[in-house]
Amino acid sequence: MQFSKVTGKKVDHKVTLYALSTCVWCKMTKQFLTDKGVEYEFIDVDLLEDNDKEKIRQSILSKGAKLSYPTIIVDDKTIITGFKKDQLKEVLGV
Repeated sequence: MQFSKVTGKKVDHKVTLYALSTCVWCKMTKQFLTDKGVEYEFIDVDLLEDNDKEKIRQSILSKGAKLSYPTIIVDDKTIITGFKKDQLKEVLGV
């Protein structure tokens, strides 16, 4: 399973984005992070093989998040589900 990395000037947080390739909110989240210069990794879960999809689902659920996309995990501790611009700004300091 291969994550895609988007480089940016803001590298003070580890940002992981679980998305769906067809989800407008996921696309808006990617665009927001890119526009703010945040470096992040993402994976489009719907394009994965079934066993990898299940691994991602279990990973998200094990962190206490609900299974919804986009799911953004910051520094392996803060979970934001959905495109919540204000929360992203606050957590990432942008």
